[in-house]
Amino acid sequence: MPQIDESMIDSWAPNADASKNGRKLVLKGAFRKLHKTSDETLLFGECQGSGKDPYKCSSDFIRPDAPTHRCNCPSRQFPCKHSLGLMYAFAQGKPFTVAEAPEDITSKREKMEVRAEKKKERDAVPPKVDKAALAKKLKAQLAGLDLLETLTHDLVRMGMGNTSAKTARQIEEQAKQLRNAYLPGAQAALHAYTNLFSDETGKFDSELSSKQREAVYGEALDQLTRLSAIIRQGREYLTRRCDDPELAPETESAIAAWLGHDWKLSELKAAGLTQANAELVQLAFNTHDDVARQEYIDTGIWMNLETGKIQLTQTFRPYKAVKFIKSDDSFFHVAQIPELCVYPGDVNPRVRWDAMTPRSLESRDLARVRSHAAREFAPLLKDVKGRLKGALADKRPIYAFQFARIGEVDGEYVVEDSKGERLVLTDVGMSEEPASCYLFGLLPAAMLNGQTLIGRFYHNLDTRQLRVKPLAIVTDSAVVRLTL
Repeated sequence: MPQIDESMIDSWAPNADASKNGRKLVLKGAFRKLHKTSDETLLFGECQGSGKDPYKCSSDFIRPDAPTHRCNCPSRQFPCKHSLGLMYAFAQGKPFTVAEAPEDITSKREKMEVRAEKKKERDAVPPKVDKAALAKKLKAQLAGLDLLETLTHDLVRMGMGNTSAKTARQIEEQAKQLRNAYLPGAQAALHAYTNLFSDETGKFDSELSSKQREAVYGEALDQLTRLSAIIRQGREYLTRRCDDPELAPETESAIAAWLGHDWKLSELKAAGLTQANAELVQLAFNTHDDVARQEYIDTGIWMNLETGKIQLTQTFRPYKAVKFIKSDDSFFHVAQIPELCVYPGDVNPRVRWDAMTPRSLESRDLARVRSHAAREFAPLLKDVKGRLKGALADKRPIYAFQFARIGEVDGEYVVEDSKGERLVLTDVGMSEEPASCYLFGLLPAAMLNGQTLIGRFYHNLDTRQLRVKPLAIVTDSAVVRLTL
């Protein structure tokens, strides 16, 4: 059984109400029986509900990286409030008597093992390529790239200065055809351009002043360059796949993702894009409402303790399906992952996993995070600038770096390294993340000296300056999140 504490149970809860209701059950003494097996892989008991007979609930940790929660209550939430209450009772030290696992649970465990074996056998067999379906999809994608090229050329001919609310809306309407052509990534890239001419609610602003319009020119040009690269590289990639239907999706670059390829874990595993026995520490988390794409995006920012890479988890929850998709949340433990799948990417690749076991975050883990941080700004900035030159590169990469001090200079917060090199800290250009610079005035002085900063770099294309959005400070005793 993993080390269970209340914050860990909170992360397993399907929502805040379920967590709160589970705690209430423990407070009011609703559990009549509390049992555990001798190896503590199973917690089970009875919880009195509103009816005559108590509910029978359990939390099974025979697979610690994928626990199973069962209850005979009518709730469709997993774990339900009764299973959550059972775990809260255990975490709070309530007395659990040792007992044999009930026969029905023993039987379910056996069936679960059989299913797991069958899944392994299925996964071991490479999927067959439906060449006719693939050819049809590739043809549609190539036609979609032709449309994207036409739209991009229209934008260039029109000129950035003449892009109005009306023309932006027209482009948005035509861009919907890209999703039908299996190009959601390309559609999102086009959205990124038109969004420069909209307000925070996603509505196109027809009253942009000339000063406001000029402020987005640099970014708009960069987005047009990106669209051009997607068209060129995407067409080359899709043509290669048309010529060879057995060709696997591209893994050396992110072009497949930019076109909208929905990577399956089995594909990532087959391509060898995995890491065994990985341990990740979450450094920051935020949920962004992407009005243009009509979805919520939950983003976790993690450090891989072995490699030192900063990697991302992302859950996309479309408005229409939001009640069917469990949202992610902040995670305050170390995630122990038997097999970590890593998407093709650049500085901060996306990661996913089938199963995970949490353990408590310890001082040695924080020491490892800090040891992976860059020690000086000069080589770090050289690396950042080099990577930003790529048309399809992540334009807002996240790095960890050590700093000597953080303070105010001419009304702006700056971070300084041991050699006196400075970077300006900013919230500008990071609309998807909450403001954080103002928090420095509330932090103790010790936290602003000799620590490690997790920051997202932002290149202002008009001033040609690199600035840093602060996400978290890592000390020898805690991860202090700045974007909650």
